[in-house]
Amino acid sequence: MAISQIRKIFPGFLPAFFAGCLSALLLSPVAAAADGAQAPVNNATDENVPTKHNEATVAELQAEMTSGQLTSVQLTKEYIARIIALDQDGPGVNAVIELNPDALAMAREADELRRAGHVLGPLHGIPVLLKDNIDTGDKMQTSAGSFALVGVPAVQDSTVAGKLRAGGAVILGKTNLSEWANFRSFESISGWSGRGGQTNNPYGIARNPCGSSSGSGAAASANFSAVSLGTETDGSVVCPANANGVVGLKPTVGLTSRAGVVPITHVQDTVGIHARTVADAAVTLGVIQSRSFDGRDAATGGVPLGWRNRFPRPSNIPTDYTQFLDANGLQGARLGVTRVGLNGFDPNVPTPPAVLAQFEAAITAMQANGATIVDLDAAGFTFAPASGEFLVLLFDFRREVQNYFATRVGVPMAGKTLTDAIAFDNANAAIEMPYFNQDIFDLADSLAPGVDDPQPVFGGLTYNQALDADQLAGVSMDTAISQFSLDAVVSATDNPAWSTDLLYGDHFIFGTSGLAAGPGYPIVQVPAGIVSGVPLGVSFFGTAFSEPKLIKLASGFEAVTQVRAHNLPTFARTVPFDHIAGSTLKPPHSRNTLPPGIQLVPGGAKPRTLRKTLERRRAHHL
Repeated sequence: MAISQIRKIFPGFLPAFFAGCLSALLLSPVAAAADGAQAPVNNATDENVPTKHNEATVAELQAEMTSGQLTSVQLTKEYIARIIALDQDGPGVNAVIELNPDALAMAREADELRRAGHVLGPLHGIPVLLKDNIDTGDKMQTSAGSFALVGVPAVQDSTVAGKLRAGGAVILGKTNLSEWANFRSFESISGWSGRGGQTNNPYGIARNPCGSSSGSGAAASANFSAVSLGTETDGSVVCPANANGVVGLKPTVGLTSRAGVVPITHVQDTVGIHARTVADAAVTLGVIQSRSFDGRDAATGGVPLGWRNRFPRPSNIPTDYTQFLDANGLQGARLGVTRVGLNGFDPNVPTPPAVLAQFEAAITAMQANGATIVDLDAAGFTFAPASGEFLVLLFDFRREVQNYFATRVGVPMAGKTLTDAIAFDNANAAIEMPYFNQDIFDLADSLAPGVDDPQPVFGGLTYNQALDADQLAGVSMDTAISQFSLDAVVSATDNPAWSTDLLYGDHFIFGTSGLAAGPGYPIVQVPAGIVSGVPLGVSFFGTAFSEPKLIKLASGFEAVTQVRAHNLPTFARTVPFDHIAGSTLKPPHSRNTLPPGIQLVPGGAKPRTLRKTLERRRAHHL
């Protein structure tokens, strides 16, 4: 886009845009404001902030475009103006790491095609934001939040980006993330990356947006685009959806292609969706899914879960998931409820009372609207943990990130290895490691190379044994659903958003995404209430390729509760300060409760022993 064009569109665009770019390049560290430091303010109501299409659904936007009341160019300008006013300036959500200089050109082309009678799909002319670990073969960077991947942009689109383009969508920009999808350090700060700084929560700027798809979740919540794409290995779509009060759809592994996505593991990685409604998530899934084999991602083949042969890929994958939306979707459903994850799967940790009360209210609403509730905990059912998950992730990451590096040119890591990435961070510690180290990188790089090699730091467990152990988590979900004749399993998603803490890192109390992570199963998370001024959600879990059923249930719950509609983000500087989210009483995982013999290590340094670091691993959303 020419500078003269930008000046005509937005007189104040250039100063804000280049200030944002300069901030990213110079990496001015973002210090989160402490609760109580400022009085609450609401920049969302400022008269200079566009609000005309706030909360508008994709269907509503398409209806306006079809009738001629709205153009894609107008809508794209509106979202850009909101990003300038609320993301770069104003409260400073800092969700968008880069705007696409070709966004308005894409919007203009979409309008021209529409006028000529050619609408390419349900997202035609709709602006979409993508997480910064998803390749776009254009002028934008794909960096996973690290300067190690900054330079020449990716040479081709990821499969999902290509599908968006083919469907006429406007790729508006890239969103910030927890650097390397939260797979660099045990002590990471969700939403922070060396390149992008700290993303903040639209419900309370001092609160954390969770991660690793932090910017995607925050941007969807703040109405910076119609929908956004994130990725999940374990919790990275659903946790930000929970924290930012939006819908998070994590598809079955293999339903959306990972080709052109910075990887962690082929076993669990998937591209997911953040949206303000279940309907918008459903329509987006229909556009980005791979209904046929993608030669760049074997998981889209006949058996997408690889070594798990219980659920071969269906031959009749839907083309349109909106057909499963049902305002009465809870009527006649059988839902298995589990609460054991609400204490971090630790019987010695009490479930926060306000969280439990809000979750029980959600279950009551389901029951009141026709669902039969089966209490799995009372029935004595226990979900097996994916006990080998972390070894699988570490082992795969070293090999698969190197394969990804081989696809890039003109960036520091082009053709390099994980060892080189570690060296890059050490050489650039001031910008890459001002707050936390890279002990996960170190641990991954230290593993023995063979799939049957015993890994001493894991007690001699081998990679293949870890894969087998992970299968038990899938068996548990399958067994629960078949044994109790369930349509889905339901639990709370995560604890409410904590205060962003640059010293102690993340304050996870619990997260239930692990029920579906190991087996690669789908989740749909929906806002369910407000606790301590920030959202709390529920997750619907199913077996492989059960997205149609989960969408029906989630849309039914959304229709009868309307939690998002009645609790929009306020962009407040502060929200209530209590023991549930963001208190001075750190949960057991935090660094102020280190076990004896463990020494706090400044950013950029290695831990004393990888074994001790592993022993104190806490909940970690990837």
